[in-house]
Amino acid sequence: MNRAYIKNLSESVGETTTIAGWVDVRRDHGKLIFIDVRDETGKVQAVFNPKVAEDTHASAQELRSEWVVMLRGEVKKRPESMVNADEPNGALEFVAHKLTILNEATTPAFDITTDGTEVGEENRLAYRYLDLRRARMQKNIRMRHALTHEIRSYLSERGFVEVETPILTKSTPEGARDYVVPSRLERGNFYALPQSPQQYKQLLIGSGFEKYFQIARCFRDEDTRGDRQPEFTQLDLEMAFVEREDVIALNEALLIHLVETLYPEKRIQEKPFPKITYKEAMEKYGTDRPDIRKDPNDPNLLAFSWVTDFPFFEKTDSGDWTFTHNPFSRPLPEHEDNLLAKKNIGDIITSQYDVVLNGSEIGGGSIRNHRPEALRRVFEIMGYADERINENFGHMLAALGSGTPPHGGIAWGLDRLVTILQNESSIREVIAFPKTGEGRDLMMHAPSDITPEQLKELGLEVRKKGE
Repeated sequence: MNRAYIKNLSESVGETTTIAGWVDVRRDHGKLIFIDVRDETGKVQAVFNPKVAEDTHASAQELRSEWVVMLRGEVKKRPESMVNADEPNGALEFVAHKLTILNEATTPAFDITTDGTEVGEENRLAYRYLDLRRARMQKNIRMRHALTHEIRSYLSERGFVEVETPILTKSTPEGARDYVVPSRLERGNFYALPQSPQQYKQLLIGSGFEKYFQIARCFRDEDTRGDRQPEFTQLDLEMAFVEREDVIALNEALLIHLVETLYPEKRIQEKPFPKITYKEAMEKYGTDRPDIRKDPNDPNLLAFSWVTDFPFFEKTDSGDWTFTHNPFSRPLPEHEDNLLAKKNIGDIITSQYDVVLNGSEIGGGSIRNHRPEALRRVFEIMGYADERINENFGHMLAALGSGTPPHGGIAWGLDRLVTILQNESSIREVIAFPKTGEGRDLMMHAPSDITPEQLKELGLEVRKKGE
């Protein structure tokens, strides 16, 4: 199909060409029929005149919203009095000579010419393939693509290597509940979906890849909590032979680059980003995700900050110690002796650093324990017996003991970052096929039952609630 993209029609004025797309709006003015045709690049008004092509005009009377069509015709300038200055192609019209209906469409479940805010979210998610056709959603997904493309280019140019890590992995305690996958070949054993690539990226550093990154899918089986998804996307990166300031400097430069390149209309409040200790943030703002905007009503104001010097451990409800962020973090150098001696545990400060934007944490990382004895102490402080440490993390201890260099990294919540940059209220607005807050896919009807035959193959028996 030798077709022209609608955004390029201004280059073909006076020429005959072919376009294809969806019927956006149809208007019947008696002798003349007007339809707005859209493709992924834009919209144009097509005119059907019986004096130009009588059969084509007759066929156009059947057209309805969302029908897929191909048109052959001439690109013309509109009369001056009919120019629509608010539309990119508002000075053009497409005079149709031939119409081919490629596919008819049932009546849409809702109007997709609006921004969708008047439509119930469950309805939008159930018909997401329609919802994604609206201009706002197209822009969100395309800007997300532009951002990830720019990240890949920026990091690749600086020597980073993108490496995919496994989705089927081992269940280990990392702070949230795992999604588990039964093994058919090893009945009674299970894989886990990764909460993050944390262990794999540290293993890659130990393997000699000094600069790693990945646009990574992560999975956490958490209770319903507002603006979260059971699966989400991170920018994950790790660097060898670095200190905290090295990682902070790289990520700050990348964030500034993304804003200035893709969102020139936005203004970063302060560069370099201010650094606030955890203690200062809690005392001044009452949160470790402070919103430091001088004008919170300015949608194009971006107030980045770094929060540092977090406590390494905190008490659980049962009185045991647990990590505040990540068990693989390294303490600040002046606190390493206390970790190794397991003394003054509540006073140990970790090398953790969070990057905050307009009151939302968009990323977090740390310098890691690269010596096995230090990582072992973390799990001992948490009350893990040697057998459990070796069972869950023996591979990590062995890898660190094989000659792993000092290293550190960070993970960004990519969905959250794009949400803020696009001035959206929910991460579901920047994810192509999101789930509800309860983790349900209303379009695919998941989660769902599997057949008795599948259960038998896996050696599983399902008990319904109440049984």
